[in-house]
Amino acid sequence: QVQLVESGGGLVQAGGSLRLSCAASKRAFDNYGMGWFRQAPGKEREFVAAISWQGTSTYYADSVKGRFTISRDNGKNTVYLQMNRLKPEDTAVYYCAAGIFTKVQAHIRDRYNYWGQGTQVTVSS
Repeated sequence: QVQLVESGGGLVQAGGSLRLSCAASKRAFDNYGMGWFRQAPGKEREFVAAISWQGTSTYYADSVKGRFTISRDNGKNTVYLQMNRLKPEDTAVYYCAAGIFTKVQAHIRDRYNYWGQGTQVTVSS
């Protein structure tokens, strides 16, 4: 069992930055790819970014490409999401997740076995 705890959410003005962190409970973190998803009120949970277990491959939704960066520190069992040039439409609850996936599967929710409780990100205009 892998437990995930997100932190770093908050309120920020449009154009600002936030860095989300997701701490995993077990060393098994090393064997899982990690992803970030988000869910806005009344909308489906959507893929944001993912990183391979080695940290050598990253994947992004088109809506965040060039603004967000995902990274991981396996020594600290932590994955990060650096979010720059935030927009009001980025407002959502952000979830980290752990799973096993290929490049073409990274955006698929069902490939992720473990989920955090979520952290709220609010971007004001």
